[in-house]
Amino acid sequence: MALKSEDRNAVLVLHGPNLGKLGTREPDIYGSATLDDINRHLEEMALLSDWQVVALQSNHEGDLIDAIENAPEQYQAIIINPAGLTHTSICLRDAIQSVPIPTIEVHLSQIAAREEFRHTSLISSVCRGTITGFGMHSYIMALWYIITTFSSANQKP
Repeated sequence: MALKSEDRNAVLVLHGPNLGKLGTREPDIYGSATLDDINRHLEEMALLSDWQVVALQSNHEGDLIDAIENAPEQYQAIIINPAGLTHTSICLRDAIQSVPIPTIEVHLSQIAAREEFRHTSLISSVCRGTITGFGMHSYIMALWYIITTFSSANQKP
């Protein structure tokens, strides 16, 4: 993971398991945007607001937990799509709860409209908010919230 620039605010964007296959994996559910498309849009949006986005995708729960635990040293906020870990990972939930920076949970699909086992998020109760069902725009809305909330008022997250 790259360190943030000293003169810009930065957001860590975490993509969970199987999201590296976006664009080809079940496009009827997840859309045709690739992970590179999502990251590029976020980076361009951040740059316009003098922010920085650093993205990491991992299929390994421990990598995501390590990134979350180290995030407060470099980032003002986290955007996370925990993917399938949303419904299973108490460890990921505990990591998010343990850091003093806001986390926004995002999902490309509307998880409440899918299989019953996807209806429960173990993550959402420790996040500032959850945005689901808007495809790539779920990420964009999360970044917009972070930038407008913590830039305009020069507030600390």
